[in-house]
Amino acid sequence: MGFKPIAMAVACAIGLLIWFVIPPPEGVAPNAWQLLALFAATIAAIIGKAMPIGALSMLAIALVAITGVTSDKPAVAIADALSSFANPLIWLIGVSIMISRALIKTGLGARIGYGFIALFGRRTLGIGYALALAELSIAPVTPSNTARGGAIMHPIMRSIAGSFESDPKEGTEGRIGKYLALVNYHANPITSAMFITATAPNPLVVKLIADATGAQISISWSMWALAMLLPGLVGIALMPLVLYWLYPPQITRTPDAAQFARAKLAERGALNRGEKIMLAVFVLLLLLWAGVPAMLFGSAWALDPTTTAFIGLAALLLTGVLDWEDVLKEKSAWDTIVWFAALVMMASYLSKLGLIAWFSKSIETGIGSLGLGWGGAVALLLLAYVYAHYLFASTTAHITAMFAAFFVAGMALGAPPLPFALLMAAASSLMMTLTHYATGTSPVIFGSGYTTLGEWWKAGFVMSVVLLLVWALAGGVWWKLLGYW
Repeated sequence: MGFKPIAMAVACAIGLLIWFVIPPPEGVAPNAWQLLALFAATIAAIIGKAMPIGALSMLAIALVAITGVTSDKPAVAIADALSSFANPLIWLIGVSIMISRALIKTGLGARIGYGFIALFGRRTLGIGYALALAELSIAPVTPSNTARGGAIMHPIMRSIAGSFESDPKEGTEGRIGKYLALVNYHANPITSAMFITATAPNPLVVKLIADATGAQISISWSMWALAMLLPGLVGIALMPLVLYWLYPPQITRTPDAAQFARAKLAERGALNRGEKIMLAVFVLLLLLWAGVPAMLFGSAWALDPTTTAFIGLAALLLTGVLDWEDVLKEKSAWDTIVWFAALVMMASYLSKLGLIAWFSKSIETGIGSLGLGWGGAVALLLLAYVYAHYLFASTTAHITAMFAAFFVAGMALGAPPLPFALLMAAASSLMMTLTHYATGTSPVIFGSGYTTLGEWWKAGFVMSVVLLLVWALAGGVWWKLLGYW
């Protein structure tokens, strides 16, 4: 059987209940309500892991076309169902994941990680900062936060812990491994919040913000990076300290770690051809995404971010750093393109058919009746949005289900649009701190056994509070200085 029967039955029941039993509320068109039924069933199936998310997305596309919820003309219905495959933001993420494969294949990602540990690794706290800074340095070109935190940084963290005989199988995880595993993980949500290309759902956030504001707020790669720079750096500075206070390691001085890292670098020798090319492509992508050529030579040199990603992939293919087999084998990239396109399509048509506006108005009315003022109302909205992630095992599913309605409601309640958009955008990554199933990185690191479930959830909740305060306070001041409100 290609699906989990119980999870699929629950998802179908939810969809059928909304479609056939619950009548559309006043002001909601029947086809909008029917699309909501399909959407809710899809999200429930994703949460219940009834099938792989890509397979569920194929089912969703088929159902949208078959039911004709967007159009009663079959040719138009299938065109609508497939419309998001032409969305450049979806291809930006897919192609960027393909590019990030070269970081692993060439070994440049591991070299960067060991390089930071060689510099800062004389104390356990220094190793924590080295892991965080190494992750930050590769975040702009690794939109798979799971690949970044799990496939690149986690093996480095485990090798360092192992060199100090800190192994959960031996009951010695408290020596240093528990602390490093938590730092390894909690660097991931912070760096994911700092760049559009640091995690797959960020372009979806950009699109939802643009759609909700009629493109009056259109966040570019460089604008996002600048806006998140200060709060992100403050978060990076505080996170290893907070975790050190929560779960102090038994070993605090680690002169051998720097020596171990230098030995690993010596084994690798000088930069090889592939690493040099990957490094050059890395720099080129950052310059083009930041719009540097356009700033220096005029608007004729401006490139769309997705075009830039294709340039980077083409360069890696032409030089042989990646071959076409590497691209074909990058399953996460093709999977992301499929499920991203399906969810963006459904979210877009929920907005076009008026369902999001109705839902936002309902939230606005409910919270507005509490008389909290716009500040209190927005705080309540943000907290509800973030901590609802305890119910989600996918950031994309959570964002698709809730972001647009909560963002529109916040603006209607008086929140300054751009700062609120940036705060909601950051929160969409920061909520990954909470659980051991919050995002793809969490089961990888939690599964290595360095922490108990209680320790993981405690650290996650504390870090969520700290990071939300950092973005609200340091971010608010920074955005004021940038003239965003």
